[in-house]
Amino acid sequence: MDAAARSRLRRYAERLVEWNRRLNLTAIVEPGAIAELHLVDSLAVLRTLGEAGSLLDIGSGAGLPGVALACARPGLDVTCCDSVQKKVAFVKAVAAELDLSCRARAVRAAGHPDEERLPRAEAVVSRAFADPGRWLPLAASYLAPGGKVFAMLGRRVQVNDIAAAAAGCGLSVDIADAFSLPRSGASRTVVRLSPRR
Repeated sequence: MDAAARSRLRRYAERLVEWNRRLNLTAIVEPGAIAELHLVDSLAVLRTLGEAGSLLDIGSGAGLPGVALACARPGLDVTCCDSVQKKVAFVKAVAAELDLSCRARAVRAAGHPDEERLPRAEAVVSRAFADPGRWLPLAASYLAPGGKVFAMLGRRVQVNDIAAAAAGCGLSVDIADAFSLPRSGASRTVVRLSPRR
């Protein structure tokens, strides 16, 4: 990652802390924890993202992982959606300030991209859904042709749970990228899924 990307990520984290004092965007406020639990965790998607040119972040909250990914990869066209207006306002403000190719929509994704005015994207991701049985069918409805779904897993959801849920909605697991966060050692896995042919 180059110096410009690191600078954008630092400024994003600073704005997150500033806005959080007024709007309660996140419970994680200590700088080291923000770096690890928000930024490093979000940026792990880059390892399996490939050449995707567009990304939809469903249930983005304060822009995680969408804004972090836009900071790290400026050519990526990112759309963040969340049903909480104050979080969407933050994403819009920080994206404008950092000149990111990132827009935000205040909408609850329900699997109807045209009605919700959400794009179909080459990569669909969320950190907000824990239940793969609900997340995977929803995510699949926003895929552009050739697109991939990314499931970001903590310790409670296992890859086997994802594979079983994927089978029921026409997806299959391509890659399961397991890693540990550097400071806490917490286990994480990013699972990339594709539509079955």
